[in-house]
Amino acid sequence: MSRQIEGIFFDDIGSFPLPKGVRLESLSRDQYLNLVRDVLAQKSRAGVEVPTYPQFRDMISMFMDCIENPALTQSPYLIKKEHANIMELEAVPPGGDVRVCVTGPVELYISVFGATHYPDILNNLAKSVSRFMDVALEEEKMTVASLDEPSLGLNSNIIFSEDEILDALQIASAPCLGIDCEVHLHSPLYAEACARVPGISIVGIESAAHPDYLQLIDKKVLEDTDSYLRAGIARTDILSMSARLNEQLGINLWQDMPRLEREILELESPQVMRKRLDRAYALFGDRLRATGPDCGLGSWPSQDLAGRILANCAKAVRSFRQDYTNGLATKA
Repeated sequence: MSRQIEGIFFDDIGSFPLPKGVRLESLSRDQYLNLVRDVLAQKSRAGVEVPTYPQFRDMISMFMDCIENPALTQSPYLIKKEHANIMELEAVPPGGDVRVCVTGPVELYISVFGATHYPDILNNLAKSVSRFMDVALEEEKMTVASLDEPSLGLNSNIIFSEDEILDALQIASAPCLGIDCEVHLHSPLYAEACARVPGISIVGIESAAHPDYLQLIDKKVLEDTDSYLRAGIARTDILSMSARLNEQLGINLWQDMPRLEREILELESPQVMRKRLDRAYALFGDRLRATGPDCGLGSWPSQDLAGRILANCAKAVRSFRQDYTNGLATKA
C-alpha cells in the first residue's frame, strides 16, 4: 500500500495544457506517455508534492470507452478487472507517489443516461470505478486517490436519491480505505454527505474562486466522520478572471499574452494564496488535509503559465509551513 502523507500536502487536480502546436491525435502511444512523464516532471519541479497524472484525455471517454466495450466487460458497464488500467500510469514508475483521479460513477452515469433512473447501471459503474482504483493500488503508484464528481449539487439531470449516490460512492471508493481519498466537487452541497462515505477521507472544495463555500462546511461534521478538507487556494477559472480584467482595463488581454500572464500572476500571487490558506486553516485547523489549485489547468494558454501558478501555490504552502512550525499560524 502506498505511504500515507503526514500533515497538509499540496496536490493538483489534474488537467494541464498541451505543448504549443501538439495535437493528441497525432501522437503515438510512446509519444503520449513521454508527454505524460514530462508534465509530471514539470509539476514536481513547480513544487507539487503529489502530482496528478496530466488529464489530457477527456475525463469521460478515457474511462467510458473501456467500460462500454463489450470485449472488456463482464456485464453491461462493469469492466473486467484485468482491463481496468489507466494508460497514463504506465508513465509512472512503481512507488511514483502520484494522485490518481478517476471520474466518479455519477459523473459517468449522467454523461450517458442523463435524467434517468437505473440504479443497477449506476452500481455497475461504481464497481468499474472501484476496479480502476484497485488496479492503481496494486501497481503501487497511487499515494492519493480522487473521485471526480463535479456535477454533484449542480446538475439537475441527477435524479438519484442521496442514499443511492452515497452507496455508489462507497462502492467506488472501497479500495481506498486506509489511504488519502478525495472527492473533487464543484459545489459544496454534497460535501458533508460525501464526508460520511467511509472510503472518502478528504472533501475537495473550490474555495479560491468561491471563498463563501468554506462557510457551508461544518467542521464538526468532519470531526464526527473523521474526514478532512481540501481547500483550493489558487483560482483556475482563467476565462472568468480574464473577462473581469478585460472589463476593468478596457482591453482584450488575449491579444497581449505577455500582459495577460503578468496580470494573472499578480492576481494569483503567493501572497494572495497564502491569505486563502490562512483563512481555511483558521476555520478548520487540523481538519485541513490538502491544498492546491481549485481545479485543473487544461484551459490555460500555456504550460509555462500553468507551471508558474503551481509554483506560486508551492511558495504559499512553504510560507505557511514555516509560520506553522514557528507557531505563527492561527489554528481553529
